[in-house]
This record gives sequence, structure tokens and C-alpha cells, in this order.
Amino acid sequence: MKNKSLISINDFTKEEILRVLDLAGEFEQNPVQSILEGKVVATLFFEPSTRTRLSFESAVNRLGGKIIGFSDSASSSSTKGESLKDTIKTVSNYSDLIVIRHPIEGSARYAGEVAAVPVINAGDGANQHPTQTLLDLYSIRKTQQTLENLNLFIVGDLKYGRTVHSLLMAMAHFNATYHFISPKELRIPQEYKLFLDQHGLKYHEYTDFKDIISDADIIYVTRVQKERFSDPIEYEKTKNAYILKNSMLQGTKGNLRILHPLPRVNEISVDVDDNEKAYYFTQALNGVYTRQAIISLILGL
Repeated sequence: MKNKSLISINDFTKEEILRVLDLAGEFEQNPVQSILEGKVVATLFFEPSTRTRLSFESAVNRLGGKIIGFSDSASSSSTKGESLKDTIKTVSNYSDLIVIRHPIEGSARYAGEVAAVPVINAGDGANQHPTQTLLDLYSIRKTQQTLENLNLFIVGDLKYGRTVHSLLMAMAHFNATYHFISPKELRIPQEYKLFLDQHGLKYHEYTDFKDIISDADIIYVTRVQKERFSDPIEYEKTKNAYILKNSMLQGTKGNLRILHPLPRVNEISVDVDDNEKAYYFTQALNGVYTRQAIISLILGL
């Protein structure tokens, strides 16, 4: 995995995914080390981020490395008309690894092609978010003691949700059964259904989830993303379509855990937060350990 970019979750084999998860467990036990001393990681965030950017920075800082970069395209030379190619090639001179988030699908793949150092995709449009997926897998395995043969309920924005797309493909390694719950306007795209069909995996689609979650091992909730809508009327129609409430968790399985890539708007009621099945804040913490593992493996440390 040394010097290997991570653009899509499919860039890592099942064995490499499991290696990341095993190493993340080691970092959880010992998160403060000095293995990145002398290394510089550039974080180039062309669109807003809180958890992803800060967890990458926390991961690097806890391992003794240095962070450079920007958290908003307004503070980069792209406002002066600089091309993405020129930005990436220049920043490659200053760093050992580039982490990029960009609103345009395919931008991370392009960055990986022109960069002189490895590139990690921290989200490219509605396409993929592979490091989020790896921390999701770590969270699922930690709470379920397995990744195999789970009932995975995915709720909300399945059309534009890049975390959903990456998670779907990753869990295909582990024979998951998928339950997709969304408004018709935000259904899972056909290309991902074809992917599941090709892998012989079971999936079901619903427009309501109140009476179907009793068999869930994982409920993965996503927000309806206003920034992905070109039509504000469509957003207003769907933004409050699904709200998970604490009362809805009665009768669910004891091992059920609720995940959310965050930020949350109102799709999970605050009365869920104190339920032992709510795991989304710990899930966010797991992002530090998982990203420590990814960075150390790519840099060969």
C-alpha cells in the first residue's frame, strides 16, 4: 500500500481494507506516536468540512507530522484562476501526501494522476468518500464484532450521498443485505443497483422506514444535502422526509447501532442521542484512528 493513492474505496482490496481496520485498532490503543516526524501532509479543501478536515489534522498531529493547506477555496489561488493541475503539481513540491476535497466528481482522480505524491480523496462531489467508508467499516466491525452477513439499513439521501456510495461498494465484500429507504427523488442510482446485481447481493427499496427496522443491525442515516440540489423546491419537498426518533427504536435488536457521517440537521432527533444504540459521535472519533492507519500505510511507516 506504500505510495498508493486512495481515490475510490475500490482502490483497496478486501485484504487491504482489513489491514487498515486492524491497524486503526492499534492506533486506538496508542494514538500518540512520532512516526510522522519530518513528514508534511497537505490538506486542500475546496469545499467546507469540519469533521473530515479536523480528524485528518488531528491524526497527523498526534503522529508528529506537520499540516499545510487551506480549508476554503476562497483562500487558494483558484480564486485567481489557477487550474487544479497547477495547484496540485505545486503543492506536491511542498508535501509528502495530499488530502483533497473538491465539489467536482472525478477531481480527486485527476489530482492523483498529476500529483508527484500520493493523494487521498476526502470527498469529490457526489461520487465517493473512501476514508469515511473505512471509518464506517471500523465502527461497524467494532460494534458488531463482524462485517459479515449484516442487515444494513441506509436512510435519506441515496442519490447524492457519496458516503452511501462508497459504503455500499465496500460492504459488498462482506455479503451485506441492503435496505434502501429514501424519497423517490433521492433513490439509489441505477448504477449501484447494477453493481449489487453483478455481485449477487440482496437489496430492497422502501419509501418509509417506521415499521421495517426491527431486523436492522446497522441504521446508517444521511442528511438531505441542500448543496447538492439545483432546484430549491425539490430540496424543500424532501428535507424533512425522514426523522429517526427514539420511540421508533423500541423493539429493535439489541446489537443495533445507529451511524451517521455527520453533520446532522434534524434527521436524527436529539432524543436518540442518549440511547445506547446511538453511535454517531463515537463513529466520528473513530475517524482519527482510521485516518492514522491510512496515512501510515500509504507513507510506508
